[in-house]
Amino acid sequence: MKMKFAKRCLVAIAAGLLSTSVAMAQESDKAASLDELLNMVKDSRISETTEHRNREQQFTREKGNQANLLKKAQDTLVAEERRAERLEDTHTKQELDVDAKRKQFNERLGSLRELFGHLTSTAGDLRAGLSGSLISAQYPNRGEFLTELIDKMNSNTRLPRLEEIERLWYEQQRQMVESGRVVAFTGTVIKPNGENVEQEVIRIGSFNLVSEGKYLNYVPDGYKMEELIRQPDGKYLSAASKLQGASSGLIGVGLDPTGPTGGSLLGALINSPTWGERLWTQGGVVGYAIMIVGAFGLLIGLWRLVYLFSVNARVSSQLKSGKASTSNPLGRVLKAAEENANAETETLELKLEEAVLKERPAIESGLAMLKIIAAVAPLMGLLGTVTGMILTFQAITIFGAGDPKNMASGISSALITTVWGLIVAIPVVLIHTVVNGRAKRIIHVLEEQSAGIIAENAERK
Repeated sequence: MKMKFAKRCLVAIAAGLLSTSVAMAQESDKAASLDELLNMVKDSRISETTEHRNREQQFTREKGNQANLLKKAQDTLVAEERRAERLEDTHTKQELDVDAKRKQFNERLGSLRELFGHLTSTAGDLRAGLSGSLISAQYPNRGEFLTELIDKMNSNTRLPRLEEIERLWYEQQRQMVESGRVVAFTGTVIKPNGENVEQEVIRIGSFNLVSEGKYLNYVPDGYKMEELIRQPDGKYLSAASKLQGASSGLIGVGLDPTGPTGGSLLGALINSPTWGERLWTQGGVVGYAIMIVGAFGLLIGLWRLVYLFSVNARVSSQLKSGKASTSNPLGRVLKAAEENANAETETLELKLEEAVLKERPAIESGLAMLKIIAAVAPLMGLLGTVTGMILTFQAITIFGAGDPKNMASGISSALITTVWGLIVAIPVVLIHTVVNGRAKRIIHVLEEQSAGIIAENAERK
């Protein structure tokens, strides 16, 4: 068995040598003879043995180096542990020194700590007030030193200087004094189109900023002044222009009492729609329909008023005249009486009644339409109210009831259409009353004159 195993090993070694020699022969020139091939295999084994020996030597050297590195690391660990012990002892001593110094600091600070607490609170309030004050538009960067002052008063290693505390008092005094002054200064104003323009600005205390007759909005971020896109009414702008052009005296000008707190009143005032905008834009389709119906009713009413006043004047002239004229209703009735003067009383009565009936449609024309418009206008307003409330409930369904702005448009539309309906109905009712009264007066005159003519005819018969 051992002999067989040895033979197999020799065969394997020979096969390996042969494959190696074959590979070398393929890489280089092919051997010309068996001797040359044997020499090539021998050279290959020698080079491989040398390479293996070099690798063993390198491994031995590196193993020695690893031992040296391990020893160095162990020495470094021992040194660092000793250093850590020394640092820990130093840290403990320094903590004791810091506690002693802090105790000494607090003892020497004494009542100043309470003073610094009040100063810190005052400086914080002043910083918040200066950041949003209109006065900062003229004097920017006033509150930047307050941040450092507050840090110093809250620090255990730094103390505020006397100059910084005095400046805190000075800025408080300046804020109070400037809030009662009306002054002019030059600043950069941002126009509605985004253009930056250097122009004179009038500061009315801490309430409002105006420039060139326009009100400005102060933006604390960046100390910017913006011209309001929407301005107050013309009378306020006129007063602002007078104020900027005045050199002395008293000038009445509109002020926003909420100016020191952000000017919310002025913003709400100028952003709220005018009556014209409410009537013409917020009524919706129903509002426009009411406007058209109202305009039609007013035109009819004015036309009938002019016509009836003219007819009434001609009828009055006919009453004073002794000759019948066909240019007026009474004259035409009298003309019918003259044409049937010799007829029987009953015939004359019928003729005159017929003449009066012919005049009645022209006199009473438009009265029915005015009455219908007066009744329909409030109903159309009610329709708009219901439509607006539907929109409001839809907004509540989508956005909830937390934000009133989402419901404002629907409620505004509902109320505006109601107002429009009443605005149309009230004058139309009044015009209808006047027109109806005039028409009844004319018809009464015609009937009165007809009755008189019939009575005279009956007496003659």
